[in-house]
Amino acid sequence: MGLKIAIVGLPNVGKSTLFNALVKGSKAEAANYPFCTIEPNVGIVEVPDERLAPLAEISKSKKIVPTAVEFVDIAGLVRGASKGEGLGNQFLSHIRECDAIAMVVRFFEDENVTHVAGKINPKDDIETIETELQLADISTVEKRQYNLDRDIKAGSKDAKLEKEALDKIIKKLCDGKNAREADLSEDEIRLVKSMALMTMKPVLYVANCSEDQLRSFEDDKYIPISAKIESELNDLGDDEKREYLEALGISDTGINRLIKEAYKALNLITYFTSGEPETRAWTVRNGAKAPEAAGVIHTDFEKGFIAAEVVSWQDLYAQGGWTGARSHGMVRTEGKNYIFKDGDVTLFRFNV
Repeated sequence: MGLKIAIVGLPNVGKSTLFNALVKGSKAEAANYPFCTIEPNVGIVEVPDERLAPLAEISKSKKIVPTAVEFVDIAGLVRGASKGEGLGNQFLSHIRECDAIAMVVRFFEDENVTHVAGKINPKDDIETIETELQLADISTVEKRQYNLDRDIKAGSKDAKLEKEALDKIIKKLCDGKNAREADLSEDEIRLVKSMALMTMKPVLYVANCSEDQLRSFEDDKYIPISAKIESELNDLGDDEKREYLEALGISDTGINRLIKEAYKALNLITYFTSGEPETRAWTVRNGAKAPEAAGVIHTDFEKGFIAAEVVSWQDLYAQGGWTGARSHGMVRTEGKNYIFKDGDVTLFRFNV
């Protein structure tokens, strides 16, 4: 399954610099003036996973294929974006197409980089962006409510339930809160999903820091990242990168933390297939049953699903591969009701 994350924020907070760091070799423009990003830059980023290499080793795989995340660099939003200010309507439409939002907030001080509001105030910046997203969602919900009236009069139960869900959502939005804060049932969430409300999407708050701020950052609300440092890390080899991070007192890159937090926010897990041709990572929602997990590889796998041979990646590695794992009784044959776990390695059986 594809994962698409919108990088949003006010102008000149470092979105495009972060995007360039995320997508090695990307040519996204990072300039010191508002709206330098008119069309969204899109980049595919491999998801780092330390389990792939050992699995490939014991399977003698010819290649390793990580799963990937698509990042979309959205142009800077400004106050009034919901009404079209700063080409706002065009930019907001790109956010609707994404699964999650990475909201970049400026913490770093730099007199050579102007701030659109004239001062560094992360809390105010977040409020400005979220207000614009809420206002845009209010407009979307109101239009939908109007169109639902006809279906409700015709006796549609789904339309009635959707109207009730939208009533809950618009109350939250009008109170300055987000749609995801509305208390909705699973059926209500299903009915409003197609509207792609922006404030229904998970949000990751990214603090773009200076090096000094990064060393001492303690606010759990944010994922602290220095876009400048991440850019510098891209020019280093693996050993040099480790030494640089150790010198900073950081265990992992900000980019890796951002991707991992995105998986948590979207409730996703990774499972693997591993053999001589390749070792590959696959992304599936947490709680997915075996046929759904198989469908991530190909829809035919889901339709013709028979069973899945499953083993944890640690057991497969410890036993040196499938033969050893089978001989020790660690490979299980699971049916349609098996719920996949993060780190499972599998072979699917299916009818063509």
